[in-house]
Amino acid sequence: MYRALHDGWTLSGGDLATIPATVPGSVHTDLLAAGLIDDPYLDDNETRLGWIGRTDWTYATSFDWAPDGADRVDLVFDGLDTIAAVELNGTLLGRTANMHRRYRFDVTGLLSNSDSGGGNTLRVTFTAPYTYAEAEEARLGARPGPYDEPYQFIRKMACNFGWDWGPTLVTAGIWRAAGLHSWSGARLASVRPQVRADGVDVTVEIERAAGSGAVAVAATIDGNRVEGKVAAGATTATLSLDVAAARLWWPLGHGEQHRYELTVTAADDVWSRLIGLRTVELETDAFRIVVNGAPVFVRGFNWIPDDCFPARTTAADLETRFGQAIGAGANALRVWGGGVYESDDFYDLADRLGLLVWQDFPFACAAYPDDLAAEVEAEARDNVERLMPHPSLVLWCGNNENIEGHQHWGWQEELGDLSWGAALYHDVLPRVVADVDPGRPYWPGSPYSGAPDRDVHDASTGTVHIWTVWGSDDYTRYSDYIPRFVAEFGFQGPPAYATLRAAVSDEPLAPDSPGVLHHQKAAGGNDKLLRGLGAHLPAPATFDDWHYLTSLNQARAVSFGVQRFRSLLPYCMGTVIWQLNDCWPVTSWAAVDGAGRRKPLWYELRRAYADRLLTFQGDGVTLVNDHASPWTGELLVRRLELDGTVLATWSLPVSVPARSSLAVPLPAPVGVPGDPRRELIVASAGETRAIRCFEEDPAMDYPVAAYTGAVAAVPGGYEVTVTATTVLRELALFPDRLDPDASVDDLLVTLLPGETVTFTVTSCALPDPGALLAHPVLRCVNEPRQ
Repeated sequence: MYRALHDGWTLSGGDLATIPATVPGSVHTDLLAAGLIDDPYLDDNETRLGWIGRTDWTYATSFDWAPDGADRVDLVFDGLDTIAAVELNGTLLGRTANMHRRYRFDVTGLLSNSDSGGGNTLRVTFTAPYTYAEAEEARLGARPGPYDEPYQFIRKMACNFGWDWGPTLVTAGIWRAAGLHSWSGARLASVRPQVRADGVDVTVEIERAAGSGAVAVAATIDGNRVEGKVAAGATTATLSLDVAAARLWWPLGHGEQHRYELTVTAADDVWSRLIGLRTVELETDAFRIVVNGAPVFVRGFNWIPDDCFPARTTAADLETRFGQAIGAGANALRVWGGGVYESDDFYDLADRLGLLVWQDFPFACAAYPDDLAAEVEAEARDNVERLMPHPSLVLWCGNNENIEGHQHWGWQEELGDLSWGAALYHDVLPRVVADVDPGRPYWPGSPYSGAPDRDVHDASTGTVHIWTVWGSDDYTRYSDYIPRFVAEFGFQGPPAYATLRAAVSDEPLAPDSPGVLHHQKAAGGNDKLLRGLGAHLPAPATFDDWHYLTSLNQARAVSFGVQRFRSLLPYCMGTVIWQLNDCWPVTSWAAVDGAGRRKPLWYELRRAYADRLLTFQGDGVTLVNDHASPWTGELLVRRLELDGTVLATWSLPVSVPARSSLAVPLPAPVGVPGDPRRELIVASAGETRAIRCFEEDPAMDYPVAAYTGAVAAVPGGYEVTVTATTVLRELALFPDRLDPDASVDDLLVTLLPGETVTFTVTSCALPDPGALLAHPVLRCVNEPRQ
């Protein structure tokens, strides 16, 4: 029997009076609920909260207990953040030093019987994270990292200590469930299902409460039951079950996500999960993920913690965010190594929806001491066992960018004889995966080229991260790469206007106003935003221009990379964009901002990540068909004047096999302009269309945008219809400027003269619906200058 212990908690620490506490939760959210701190997401409030991570904190609660006749009672914590001492009725049960592990303490005989008038007091005292991490750094020797923070010396979410998209909010608390588990005879200490295409082999490990006799175990799936025993003196047994005519679990876009209920028992203990039968392989040099024998082109996003305080992220939040990922065309998420092993809800949802999950072990961007090996092994075993039932999980990855750091960031000279984590990534972690979860591939890190002596920047094998574009180069540099698999690349843009306005009280807002700058964590980030506009877009004259043009440029830059890499299918087999989500309101690389609003990037990715993509590459067009059926039809290409006059037309019957691409060179009459400043080219294949201007927008001789428009109220919002009188370059509608809760179904639509688009705006009643057709709500590149 399990009894949650989530009620009646208090928090005390430092000079503060005792306050109510929430479990699961964190110190920051408890202080915020008590009105003792300002919201750390607003303005620069974060800067005044550093003391929280340097204070010891105590959580305490009292509870009654009535014995239920069980042989054993355990106190169970699914997550303690991080350096904690656990006491029950004055008895020290143990000390913990890892946010990422579960802990179980035998409290049999320590509980007071409430029937006899006794109560029980539970206390969890957390040592300040900085106190512990700085002491470990002094003991083990300083090691390089991206920030002046000691996060690699404590097994805790690294981005708690700040990142180039996140605030420094160093947490403490009981961040996952806590409870009492009473049981008799034996319990299932772990259940490890190794799935096959035709069944599952289940390794069962038990713990006995008393005695050493044999324990009966059984497993059931799809009506099939297998029984066995764990012999006296032993702790494990393996049960094999076959499933006749098994229905496989497939990734999104490749088939159904069928799952079977697997139930395992040991004595009276029961474990039950939904599992998927499937195979997964990693073709290592090409870095090709193969599920059920079928190679999968990964259209993914990197995932960071969705909130700086992970206990606040609900199943509903995840459902929304996953829906946004899928809505943008993604089939995969990479759980990045500076965060956490996510909740069971996260992986259950991925299983149900068919999103592939690449799971980094939580090591990121720093040299970690190999002295952590024992703690890391315990953490890895715990989490590999917890997560291995999930069919969506297809890859374990040892770290994020640490091997690259050792090769290219000057670490070797700085480290001298000190370790940097090589033993963790090349010994401890692969050994745990091979022992616990041998059916799932392991990759030592990303970027990584397949062997320790290979340069991680070698794009011809393994995975690469491409940050030259954001760091120094124009986004057209993506076309110089011929990668096998791009696991990180991206470009910044600001959050939605309503998100920024709610988080920053600057009057007026400006790109360099204090609050806006505080919500830009990347070094030189705003300079890079302006430099990134390059020749692609005009220089902004106002804040509204800055917000619009840098948002548009983010969308263009990332889409350019996606289209380039997808055009290389099947040589390149994956793009994982940095990043899907944000943990707070900030200018960043995300497609969905910290308030959950979709940025222009999201809408552009919906086109760039579509199953069927038509893209201009070099002097031709490429048709990308990431679909189970061939793409057949007519490719139609037209060269037009900006007023819509057709100058040349060319067509070609095409047939693109499933999961492949076809490059088509263009003949000169349509591919070579007479006047590049006044012409564009349109390619179409069925409903799929692509437009390319022959010059960058500021050099184009666009007419001043002209259109007719109408707004009609409909249930739940408005329909906004725009008919182009002239070409309208990447028409966009930003209804959140009028109603923070408003959203629109599409953005960045280029219209040729005479064409019409209808946007659907979801919104409450607006005082002036006509404002949906006015600047700065309605924008396009060739609009009249304000």
